[in-house]
Amino acid sequence: MNLHKLNAAIVGTGFMGPAHAEALRRLGVNVIGILGSSEAKSLHAAEALGLARAYPSFDELLSDPSVNVVHVTTPNRFHFAQASAALKAGKHVLCEKPLAMNSRESAELVALARQSGCAAGVNYNIRFYPLCIEARERIARGELGQVLSVTGSYVQDWLLHPTDYNWRVLESEGGPLRAVADIGTHWLDLAQTITGLKVDAVCADLKTVFPTRQRPEGEVETFSGKVGQTASAQAVEITTEDHGGVLLRFAGGARGALWVSQVTAGRKNCLRFEIAGSRSALAWNSEQPDELWLGHRDRANELLPRDPGLMSAAARRFTGYPGGHAEGYPDSFKQCFRAFYDYIAAGDFTAPQPFPTFADGHQEILLCEAILRSHREQRWIPVSVARA
Repeated sequence: MNLHKLNAAIVGTGFMGPAHAEALRRLGVNVIGILGSSEAKSLHAAEALGLARAYPSFDELLSDPSVNVVHVTTPNRFHFAQASAALKAGKHVLCEKPLAMNSRESAELVALARQSGCAAGVNYNIRFYPLCIEARERIARGELGQVLSVTGSYVQDWLLHPTDYNWRVLESEGGPLRAVADIGTHWLDLAQTITGLKVDAVCADLKTVFPTRQRPEGEVETFSGKVGQTASAQAVEITTEDHGGVLLRFAGGARGALWVSQVTAGRKNCLRFEIAGSRSALAWNSEQPDELWLGHRDRANELLPRDPGLMSAAARRFTGYPGGHAEGYPDSFKQCFRAFYDYIAAGDFTAPQPFPTFADGHQEILLCEAILRSHREQRWIPVSVARA
């Protein structure tokens, strides 16, 4: 099947829905329609994005024979039901993270994806920054030696004030973890993908800075709270965390630490990691995505630019522009979707899956459950007993 003959439909009209639509169009995938939480939202989004169809219901979207792939970009509590229904309807599914609200749901989705014979991916798009792929390849080649430590952070400031509000802060909408589940899982997925090491155990300490937030009239789009506040608001109890730290033990003996925050002033969307090995180290910052720092003991450190001529073949495959032509956040969506749609187009579903799978999404849910339990019990928790 040709990539350009695949048709996609998007469920969700908030921050992520249009981001998916834009990336798919740049990739050459036909986006034929969108579904919002109401008919009015569907119509408005279809008109704003120039899409042919505004679906009146999820059932009508699934019954459309021209739809090959469903992109699920709705609030977390809808992921399980919508991804399940799409797979049962014979559609390939690309779901936003987290995959589900708990590991029971995510395990069921993994089994259903396997039984369906459809491609099923989770949008851990940060894997697809070219220099993150380059870091993975260098570690796989043994350039760092034995991995000793993996440290870093993912910090933002869009929820710094008690008047900042979005559905993500509500446990009923997103689950009991927020900063960890929303952005921390990106870092955890990236760290495990780059190093090839799984997290075996966690020790977490999390904090809700604002136990009460002001909920304005109407909905507030992600990251837009400070742009336009309404005069009318009501106090809402918040139980999800604003920031916190997680100590990590990796298989093979490496140690790590993650700091995650949505209340760090001045940091708009900053993911950082540093991986130290027995021979050398490397580090990367998403706010400077075109540079990979390479650290050495006995010679000068280096900065590797994102230049296809200087990177591995694996990184070049997901690099869209020559060196000096910046690539950033929207490009990571495009490249993640490229891996997913190329796999579907190739037609060999027994081949290794070059995209984040439902199994990867399930692993992140297990990690979240272990982190939450560790925070509540204030002790180390093995990830393998996260279901308990």
